[in-house]
Order: sequence, then structure tokens, then C-alpha cells
Amino acid sequence: MSSCYLDVSILLTGSGSTQCSGRVEVYHNNSWGTVCDDGWDLNDAEVVCRQINCGSALEVPPSADFGAGTGQIWLDNVTCSGNESSLTECQHSGFGSNRCEHSQNAAVICSDLIRLAGSGSSRCAGRVEIFHNNIWGTVSDWYWNLNDAEVVCRQLNCGSALEATQSSKFGAGTGQVWLTDVTCSGNESSITECQHTGWGNYYYISNFYNYYYNFYYYYYYGHSYDVGVICSGAKTF
Repeated sequence: MSSCYLDVSILLTGSGSTQCSGRVEVYHNNSWGTVCDDGWDLNDAEVVCRQINCGSALEVPPSADFGAGTGQIWLDNVTCSGNESSLTECQHSGFGSNRCEHSQNAAVICSDLIRLAGSGSSRCAGRVEIFHNNIWGTVSDWYWNLNDAEVVCRQLNCGSALEATQSSKFGAGTGQVWLTDVTCSGNESSITECQHTGWGNYYYISNFYNYYYNFYYYYYYGHSYDVGVICSGAKTF
């Protein structure tokens, strides 16, 4: 069980929770309380994920999927456009006004600044993309293996890694190649905790190449080697 306190007015907690997935609880009137899932959808989850710096919303789990909370149910009938900066800015029935039980507690699964994209992708299978410096970018497949994929799958709450794909199996991305030479033990909680050559240092992948060749290689061939994962939670791929 873990909790995310990046925003002191909201946290994710409960059985099996991670930094960016769990039961939603909000702080009001000097106490923590839960949110009822009446009308709870991806727009609402999107606001929560952004509020706690956990990327975008991937999924709205079933009622009390991370266990039932205790104490006050603070919010019900939450209706967000998805653009609000805080969950409490969304329309709701009023603090403490509800007809719910804790068996209806709302939860979210956020991307944790990582996502799977590309041709034929699903929530748990696709090209690995990381959000850094306000830009989505890809990962190069140098030394990419199942240990690295295992970390990504666990980070996305997608089970275990079935395959670590290379050479842009899910299509080539665009923009920045953020990471290369990623080396994970498999136990890290985030891919950014694994060893790598540094953010955006793609042209250092081989010391025997000169600078100009690497510069050319990066801009013209870099995305030909984008990595992907297929996790056990993938329904289609």
C-alpha cells in the first residue's frame, strides 16, 4: 500500500495502490475522506491524475477496486470537464452530501508520466513513451530486455512483462528519444529509476561513433529503434 502526497489536498491509497493508482481521497475540514463513484468517469480521473503529477488517466477501476475506505465520504456526483486544476473545482453535490457507501469508493489508474502508444497498441501493450520537460518522447532499444519491460508493466499496473519489443514493433514515434541504454534490475518502481545514459543523450550510445555521425543517426534513424512492451494485462495486441 502506498500513498501519493504530491498535492496535500488529495491522495491515492488502498490495497494494491501505487504512487499513481488507488482509491481517491480528499482532505477537507481537517480530515481525509473518500469520493463516491456516481457518474465517475475518465474526465474526473484526468483531473486527479494531473493534480498529483501522475500523467494522464488510463482507467477508471470498478467500485472500491482498491478496497473500501473509512470515515467521511466527502464528494459525490463529481462532474469534471477534464480541464480543471483540482478535483474540488469540478461540479459536485457539496462536501459531505451523498447517498453512498464506501463500497462505491472511486479510484483511478494514472499513466505516471508514462504511456503505451502506437499502431495496434492497447492500455497494456504498445510503444513506451515518457513525459519529460513537458514533452512526450520514446526509449531506444539498446539493451532493452524483459527486466526493463517488467518495470514498465508494473508501473502501469498491467501485470508482468510477456515481451520486450524492439525496432519499433508498434510503429516509430516522433520527437525526442528520451532514454537509451536503459538497464533495470526489474525491481524498480519506475523506469526512470533504472540506469540510463541521461535524458536525451541518445547520440552517446556508441563511443566509437563521432559526433556528426551520431547527430545524423539520431535525427534520421532514432525512432526506428523505439521500444515497446506487451504485458500480461493486455487484452489485444
